[in-house]
Amino acid sequence: MLRPFPGAGHPPHACDAAVRRDAAATAGGALAGWLVIRRDPHPLVAHCGTVNHVQTHPRFRCRGIGSALMGRVQEIARAEMGLERLRLTARAGLGLEDFYRRLGWVEVGRWPGALRVAPGDDRDEILMSLVLRPSQSSRPTV
Repeated sequence: MLRPFPGAGHPPHACDAAVRRDAAATAGGALAGWLVIRRDPHPLVAHCGTVNHVQTHPRFRCRGIGSALMGRVQEIARAEMGLERLRLTARAGLGLEDFYRRLGWVEVGRWPGALRVAPGDDRDEILMSLVLRPSQSSRPTV
């Protein structure tokens, strides 16, 4: 089951539905995954959103939870937040870029060695983008 949940411990504007949405997935009544969608209200970038903290509980991995969350994030971003494009970053070396590519995301760049996992283990930060298609309800009828 996928459902939005209110942010906790954030300033009031950070929880404004026009600026931020949190979504969670449950399986058998347990929290199985979550993510955050944010928008910067500045006019130059207000049409773009950022997806952060995409996580699935290890017990629920490889069950489609991440794919379901990423599908839902597109619906929320386009239909509820009016966004046209999403971006996210991922850590190289884990195969995450392949997961996102299968879902339609495109790698647009990398910050080499930007993430220090441990001393001597620096990883690229992968920059990814997704153009959102208009929702069915907003398409003109012929």
